[in-house]
Amino acid sequence: MTQTPPRVALLTGGTGGAKLAAGLAATLGPENLDAIVNTGDDIEIYGAYVSPDPDLVSFWLANTIDERGWGLKDDSFKVMDGLRQLGVDVWFNLGDRDLAWCMERSRMLEEGLSPTEALARLNDAIHQKTRVLPASDTPVRTFVRTPRHDWLAFQEFMIRAKAEGPVTGVEYRHAQDAHPTEQVLEAIAMADAIVIGPSNPLVSIGPILAIPGIREALQKATAPVVAVSPIVAGAVIKGPTAAFMQYAQAPLDATGIAQLYDGVLDGLVTDEALDPGNIEILKTNTRMDDAHSRHRLASATVEFALEL
Repeated sequence: MTQTPPRVALLTGGTGGAKLAAGLAATLGPENLDAIVNTGDDIEIYGAYVSPDPDLVSFWLANTIDERGWGLKDDSFKVMDGLRQLGVDVWFNLGDRDLAWCMERSRMLEEGLSPTEALARLNDAIHQKTRVLPASDTPVRTFVRTPRHDWLAFQEFMIRAKAEGPVTGVEYRHAQDAHPTEQVLEAIAMADAIVIGPSNPLVSIGPILAIPGIREALQKATAPVVAVSPIVAGAVIKGPTAAFMQYAQAPLDATGIAQLYDGVLDGLVTDEALDPGNIEILKTNTRMDDAHSRHRLASATVEFALEL
């Protein structure tokens, strides 16, 4: 790295993207990273507005993520237990402090703050300094169709339907009515490097790119755009990425990732010895099992981007 750390904009969602966000913030310094995060998974439940991906990224950045991979470390679930005792169908689990976080977001939204402003205040409250930016302040919702289920909201697909494929349809509802926030466009324009995290291309990054203006901003950016492949050692570590790539008729490898980001990428970081076409490749270990490996991948990715 240079003595003055570069500024990086990260498009992200899901666990892999959140881990890379933590690695980038530790490598660059939290103030030199802007995380632009998927909101297609958002849901209103239990009287609270839940934004799973922005919160996941925030908790990873604050080092408060629980070891199960979601929610806050050492959280309790007494409210969920109480709801079950009252006969409520508790299919979506939220810890007590996680619920408090989401209820405070709801209160701020009702007062007139935007989702971007509300999330900034929540991050300020836990002294988390990286800007975590919802891709849009206008609601965008991801829906999934399968042979057994006709159009489920993404959280229902993941939890109630247990993410069972095959996937026969994906919709980003209201995306065409949305627009990127000023902060998102500023983050892309100011970046020295733009990174797409090792996230599900269709349901973590797809809803971001479906918002009019974001793909165009990436294409016009002076900074190089590189993606980190979510395919590790020929497989998906977590989540239903394989089913979604099969739906998109994209191979489950680096060529498939490049295909899904066609027209956006300058480079791809992957552990595969494959040539996905007219973009530069960095072949390296992409596993992120601990802080050291997150730092190593973050550093290698940024250095690769800056060399393009």
